[in-house]
Amino acid sequence: MSHADKLREAIEKKSALIGIVGLGYVGLPLARTFLEAGFRCLGFDLDENKIEQLQAGQSYIKHIDSGWIAQQVKAGSFQATSDMRRLAEPDVILICVPTPLTGDRQPDLSFVSGTTDSIAATLRPGQLVVLESTTYPGTTREILLPRLTRDGMDVGTDFFLAYSPEREDPGNPDFSAAGIPKVVGGIEPNSLQLAETLYSQVVVETVPVSSCEIAEACKILENTYRSVNIAMVNELKTLFQHIDIDIWEVIEAASSKPFGFQPFYPGPGLGGHCIPIDPFYLSWLAQRHEMTTRFIELAGEINSSMPAHVVMRLVKALAASGKQLEGSHIGILGVAYKPNVDDPRESPAFKLMELLGEAGAQLSYNDPHIPHLPSMRSFRVPQLSSQPLTPEYLSSLDCLLIVTNHDQYDWALVSEHAPLIVDTRNALGEREDREKIWKA
Repeated sequence: MSHADKLREAIEKKSALIGIVGLGYVGLPLARTFLEAGFRCLGFDLDENKIEQLQAGQSYIKHIDSGWIAQQVKAGSFQATSDMRRLAEPDVILICVPTPLTGDRQPDLSFVSGTTDSIAATLRPGQLVVLESTTYPGTTREILLPRLTRDGMDVGTDFFLAYSPEREDPGNPDFSAAGIPKVVGGIEPNSLQLAETLYSQVVVETVPVSSCEIAEACKILENTYRSVNIAMVNELKTLFQHIDIDIWEVIEAASSKPFGFQPFYPGPGLGGHCIPIDPFYLSWLAQRHEMTTRFIELAGEINSSMPAHVVMRLVKALAASGKQLEGSHIGILGVAYKPNVDDPRESPAFKLMELLGEAGAQLSYNDPHIPHLPSMRSFRVPQLSSQPLTPEYLSSLDCLLIVTNHDQYDWALVSEHAPLIVDTRNALGEREDREKIWKA
């Protein structure tokens, strides 16, 4: 029996051991998906703190229950380790590591290449390797394949290689990983068939495509589509504010059209691990081929300018109250990158804090999901803890800046006690006390 046939049989019987490298907001929910489908999982991460927490049955992600993790560890279905020598054990290895940008907005694939080198050091016949990290078209073939074949292993016969972009939406109760169709591209036919067999065991639908490059480009297209449309409404926001038109009311009216329109909403800047980063991977790829992506780059410039626009509106709001930004106490309401999650990655709140701090503002924040500000690769983060959202705290501020509109916020309390509010999310809508509410 060939290696492909043996692995296919193990996958279909769910006796295959699934290895997941990177146990963050993508990798840990993915492990849950496989565990709930009846597979055993071995998780890998270089963060010893994460490993210790998981082995102790503790979760560090809000929507993953600690009790459930403890149950899986106790049953022997799930283990977590930082020992990359154990990469020889899994039959399937799924790579879910970060793909950030460098300081000059170049792709940083050091996590991908480092992980691939670790896999290559222990690669054995019969293993399937799948990259899930978002990246530019060509990464699987150009970065992974040469590293995995340099010791004489043949792809398609000895081992198998595929790409399947993650589509995790943290905190979305309507779409867990199991309920989202999975695009799959293989480096060759056996790899595609095995990857499709694998994911068909755990997700609602698989979408096979003709190559890894198609699958890689698919994810970049999804996120660039959102980036460009958000940039459009952000630009319209600045225009409409200038002529005293409410962009949110405009979008609500346009959304009544039952065809040909999809609503996108403005904000204080982009956040999360995908939309602020992925379009620049495509721009970099275009430069490699001596082409330009003017639309994508312009969208990036507009979205990146939003924090400065918000600060400008905040300065105007303070001035209308007879105050200046320097020395004013500014409270940031919400620092997660989107509502109802504990994920702060690339949140515009951190850029806003940088700009406000440089201007001499006194800063504090409240976020029920993030009790302490974490250190970030891309921002200088002050050492602050979340303040209780009380009438006393709100009334002590010179201005409250709404950055993330968590569902659990009491907007009536906020509106009543904050003396001045800059609302970047239309969280307060239209209220009677709107003379103290500035939209930004």
